[in-house]
Amino acid sequence: MEKLVLAYSGGLDTSYCAKYLSKEKGFEVHAVSVNTGGFSKAEIADIETKALQLGASTYTSIDAVETFYQKVVKYLIFGNVLKNNTYPLSVSAERIVQAIEIVQHAKSIGAKYIAHGSTGAGNDQVRFDLIFQTIAPEITIITPIRDEQLSREAEITYLKENGVDYSWEKAKYSINRGLWGTSVGGEETLTSEKPLPDNAYPSQLKEKEPSEVSLTFEKGELVALNGVQDTPVANIEKLNALASQYAIGRDIHVGDTIIGIKGRVGFEAPAPLIILKAHHLLEKHTLTKWQQYQKEQQGNFYGMLLHEGNYLDAVMRNIEAFLTDTQKTVSGTVHVGLYPFQFRLNGIVSKHDLMNASFGSYGEMNKGWTAEEAKGFIKILSNSGKIYNHVNHNL
Repeated sequence: MEKLVLAYSGGLDTSYCAKYLSKEKGFEVHAVSVNTGGFSKAEIADIETKALQLGASTYTSIDAVETFYQKVVKYLIFGNVLKNNTYPLSVSAERIVQAIEIVQHAKSIGAKYIAHGSTGAGNDQVRFDLIFQTIAPEITIITPIRDEQLSREAEITYLKENGVDYSWEKAKYSINRGLWGTSVGGEETLTSEKPLPDNAYPSQLKEKEPSEVSLTFEKGELVALNGVQDTPVANIEKLNALASQYAIGRDIHVGDTIIGIKGRVGFEAPAPLIILKAHHLLEKHTLTKWQQYQKEQQGNFYGMLLHEGNYLDAVMRNIEAFLTDTQKTVSGTVHVGLYPFQFRLNGIVSKHDLMNASFGSYGEMNKGWTAEEAKGFIKILSNSGKIYNHVNHNL
């Protein structure tokens, strides 16, 4: 029997793959799930039980939460990455790390085949296949759902005929949780005009009294909440638990899929949105205008390439080096007000704050130059405009 590693989530598509590939194709199926922050211990235990019942020879759960932060999330923060100024790349960012971990596992056990449950209509097929083909071109990729264009009903029928009678009733809303946010899909996101109702989101409003939380960054990384130091991953998880009680971080992202069609998805990302906005505010105080300008270009480019599965392109390491270098002075504390359904950035404290009063305050009396020097500077600054206007005065 040939060894095959299956990217297994426990859902309908990957459950079909586990049964079909072991029973019909005769593979020695090794099911693997990669936890990037979305699974509890109880959920992992349930996934393992089902994988083995479906015919998998082994099941492995890989804890990649810290890896996810170090390889991807850290740079999304450094780059203030919001796809289309809205979406913190919650799910797409996870898929990259999951694919890499699956390939590494396949190589470690000598598997010649990798399978996943992606359809032919989404982004994940591109992300998984790009990673697999780049770092393991010798491994054959098998995708039964995509290749056979299977419907949900056909998958359920096959599983029932083979003694697998789990409850496959489709939930009204599909939820995908991870460290960097939760995606929410439903019938409303299949249209352009309907909003998701409040009950579609996994977190509901529990706290109505305003409060303030302080986020402390050290060279761009979140090292403390309210003065209590912890790892960035732990701080993200704590902030998410706190801010979700205010139902903060809900929105709907509209964007272009990799395969060229428009897509719409809801998401809930309280910690990512607060962290990104707080980090960006700190940068406004501690970076020069040209640093900020270049960071915006590179951050957007990084997010786009990541979203489309190009994580392994060498330019991504170049951009990461640039983003890391820009964080040398991005240290300080940002104060954030929490309110039902919203947050407010109240201010920052940093020893690198460039609002240095010794050089004058905006709109107030200056201390670093004379009035004559200011007038001379403005006169020279106007030269290019004067010349253009003189030459093209009739246009």
